[in-house]
Amino acid sequence: MYERILLPTDGSETTGRALEHAIDLANQYDAALHVLYVIDKAVFAGDVETGPIVEQFETVGDSVLEDVSGEAARAGVEPVITTLERGSPHTKILEYAEAQGIDMIVMGTHGRTGLDRYLIGSVAEKVVRLSDTPVLTVRQAEDVSGGGER
Repeated sequence: MYERILLPTDGSETTGRALEHAIDLANQYDAALHVLYVIDKAVFAGDVETGPIVEQFETVGDSVLEDVSGEAARAGVEPVITTLERGSPHTKILEYAEAQGIDMIVMGTHGRTGLDRYLIGSVAEKVVRLSDTPVLTVRQAEDVSGGGER
């Protein structure tokens, strides 16, 4: 049923939770796991397309991809294909899924609501709304220690 699973990652805690599900699905269906890190071009001014700042983002992206692919490989997932892109995250995720014939997208969501969601936007929400590919969203764990905001 699933031969190619896509895990978009930003290196956050929600990605770690989504990775657990992606690994489980990949092992269950003997599927290839594609891991995609998108450098959001919206954070750069038009004249900062190159240089040390972008290189730093690429270094972080490469590190995240290496960590995620290593964890998947240690869990027995094979193959793990990693890709780093620049652009609008939801657009790049959708383009990648279509170009690679992805059967399932597994991604984390921060679970923002209200004004935060309106102002920040939700990559996961846009992907869910616009994707022809099934999308499994994994919400960030609630703070169960009692120390978080309510």
